[in-house]
Amino acid sequence: MPAERTWIALAIAAALALVLALAVTAVVALALRLTARRRHWPQRLIARSRIPFRLFLAVVLLWAAVAATLPATEWLAAVNQSFLIVSIAVGAWLACTLALFLEDVALARYSIDRPDNRVARRMRTQVLILRRLGMAVIVVIAFGAILLTFPGAQAVGTSVLASAGLVSIVAGLAAQSTLSNVFAGMQIAFSDAIRVDDVVIVENEWGRIEEITLTYVVVHIWDDRRMVLPSTYFTSQPFQNWTRRNSELLGSVEFDLDWRVTPAQMREELERILTRTELWDHRVSVLQVTDAVGGYVRVRILVTAVDAPTLFDLRCFIREEMIAWLYRTSPQSIPRARVSLVEQERDISSAGDHADDSGLFHGGTDAEGRASMFTGPIRTAAIPPEEQTSA
Repeated sequence: MPAERTWIALAIAAALALVLALAVTAVVALALRLTARRRHWPQRLIARSRIPFRLFLAVVLLWAAVAATLPATEWLAAVNQSFLIVSIAVGAWLACTLALFLEDVALARYSIDRPDNRVARRMRTQVLILRRLGMAVIVVIAFGAILLTFPGAQAVGTSVLASAGLVSIVAGLAAQSTLSNVFAGMQIAFSDAIRVDDVVIVENEWGRIEEITLTYVVVHIWDDRRMVLPSTYFTSQPFQNWTRRNSELLGSVEFDLDWRVTPAQMREELERILTRTELWDHRVSVLQVTDAVGGYVRVRILVTAVDAPTLFDLRCFIREEMIAWLYRTSPQSIPRARVSLVEQERDISSAGDHADDSGLFHGGTDAEGRASMFTGPIRTAAIPPEEQTSA
C-alpha cells in the first residue's frame, strides 16, 4: 500500500505539474499577444522560444513533482541526475533561441534595404559575430555542466587542472590556426574593415561579403560562385573594399579612335546619353582626351553611380550607345590602319655588278691596252756594232 500510494501521489503530482506548466504557458502567451498589438518583437519571441520554453517548464515542474513525492532511495539520485541533465540541455536550447531572438530584434532596427546602409551593415556584422560567439559559449558551458553532474568527472577535472600548464601549451600549439582565425573573426567584426554586403575585390575576383563567421568569410562572386576565405586573410592580406565608407563609385569608359574624332561632339552626345538613363547619379560626367600617340587618340569618359553593379551597367550602356553614335554619325572617327604605297624602283643590282668588273687593266679599251703592255713581247732597242765590239 505505501508503494501504491507513492505511485498515486507521483501521478497526481505529475499531472498537477503539467497543468501548472500549461497554465503558466497560457498566461505568458496571453501577455505576449497583448503586447504584440503595439509592438512586433513578441511575435518573434513566440516563434523562436515557444517550444523550448514549454519543454523546459514541463521538465522543471516534473522534476519538482518527482523530488517531492518519491522517497529518498538510491535510484532517486539517478532520476534526479537525469532530470538535471535534461534541464541543462533544454535550458541551453532555450538560451540559444533567446540569443536568436535578440539577434532578430537587433537586425530589425538596422535594415540594409536602403541606399546609405553602411551603419546597418556594420551592426549586422557585429550582431552575427556576437550571436555565434554567444551560442558557442552557451553550448560549451552546458556541456561542461553536464559533465560535472557525474562524480567521476570531478576527479578527472582535478587531475586536468593539476596539469593545466602542459595542457594549455599543447592545446595552444594544436589549435594555433583555429584560434588565430577566431581572433581574426572578432577583429573583423569590431574593426569595421569589412561588413556583410560589402563589395570587395579578393584574389582578383569581384563580389559581395555574404557571411562572416568566427573562422571564415564567404564572398559571393558576381557569377554566383562562393569563395570561402579564412578570417586571417582579411587581417594579413591586402584587399579592396569598395563600400567601406559609401557605395558611390567612379568608373571609366575608354575608346581608341582616329585622329579625325571631334571630342566636342562626343561630349554633347554623352550628355544626351546620360539624360536617357537612371543609372547615372548626376555627380560626375567628364570626357577627356588622355593620350594621342601610336596612331590613335584615346578618349576617356568618367561617370559615377550609386554602387558597383549600377556603375557596371552604366559603363556598358555608355559604351554601347557611343559605339552606335560613332558608327552612325561620325564614321571618320572609327580607328583605321593606314598603309603607305610606294612605286616600284629600278633594280640596280646588275649594273653594280658590271661596274665592279671594270678595272685598271680590264673592262675597257684603254684598260686592255695597258694590260697588253705587260702581257705581250717586250721590245728592246738595237745596239750598234761598234758598241757591241767595245763591250
